[in-house]
Amino acid sequence: MKLGIVGLPNVGKSTLFNSLTKAGAESANYPFCTIDPNIGIVPVPDERLKVLGDLYNTEKIVPAAIEFVDIAGLVKGASKGEGLGNQFLSNIREVDAIVHVVRCFEDSNIIHVDGSVNPLRDIETINLELIFSDLEIIERRIARTSKGSKNDKALAKELELLGQLKDHLEAGNMAKSFKTEDEEEITLINSYNLLTYKPVIYAANVKEEDLSDDGAGNEQVMQVREFAGNEQSEVFVICAQIEQEIAELDEDEKKMFLEDMGLKESGLEKLIRASYNILGLISYLTAGPKETKAWTIVKGTKAPQAAGKIHTDFERGFIRAEIVNYSNLVESGSFNAAKEKGLVRSEGKEYVVQDGDVVLFRFNV
Repeated sequence: MKLGIVGLPNVGKSTLFNSLTKAGAESANYPFCTIDPNIGIVPVPDERLKVLGDLYNTEKIVPAAIEFVDIAGLVKGASKGEGLGNQFLSNIREVDAIVHVVRCFEDSNIIHVDGSVNPLRDIETINLELIFSDLEIIERRIARTSKGSKNDKALAKELELLGQLKDHLEAGNMAKSFKTEDEEEITLINSYNLLTYKPVIYAANVKEEDLSDDGAGNEQVMQVREFAGNEQSEVFVICAQIEQEIAELDEDEKKMFLEDMGLKESGLEKLIRASYNILGLISYLTAGPKETKAWTIVKGTKAPQAAGKIHTDFERGFIRAEIVNYSNLVESGSFNAAKEKGLVRSEGKEYVVQDGDVVLFRFNV
């Protein structure tokens, strides 16, 4: 899973990135201090892996991973070359979802590029730049497609779609609000890698005192929640400064710190939950003496395709999957004990893998 982090300068974007990845991206109180896209790989916290690792006396535990791409703060006119221009927007064309960091706190010591804190205005500024960037992509595609469209029905149909998309974007709309039931058109739109077609998770960056009630008492957070609800986006509340402090602690200290603050989970855990929700992802597990690992798949994935995440040979030569629910396996104490209780199932090609399934694939190539 790959997530791109965007936002105006000085909203806490790079501070959040640093705390999530411990990658040490430069963070300073002036615009454009992030000049190169920063990339960090973060393991997905999953307590089930340690439990399974102990059960199997595993040599190596491999969690699922998220790749974060942090780009320079965007400003009005970025798509036309203002600030650092839109040279960085290409760096997030390949991401699965966009994490949009929005400032929801007042602090006279931290400059706001527009002179005041207004999250809805900030969201609109970023969204417009993403729209302008997408328009460039669509216009280039129109120029290319129109050349052969007179003698090619498929290209003529695509040209019509591109024209409709262009009108939609020029009206100030995000590509994801473009409505079509045509599967071919949906496949085409996906292939364009439009930034405004990607799912969005808003990170409402607040002061420490707004964390305990999850921003319920912060009017700016409520505005972001309402806006996100209207476009079916996810929102999570975070204090980037606190996340930076948490990032320096070991696991035991982190738990104590969160308990002292009355928090159930860190910002990273909130973000991962929001990411899995909006992208419709789950994790299945494999376990053994050599390795215990979490594999991320889309909800609804059938057993052979889930096996293909491990290796294409597993999918090609799929015979069956031996499956036990994680909780049943742990309660039984071992795979064999779970088998004796009749808790291990043998599933075929039509089985839809569930979150928390511990799977042993049988294949022959």
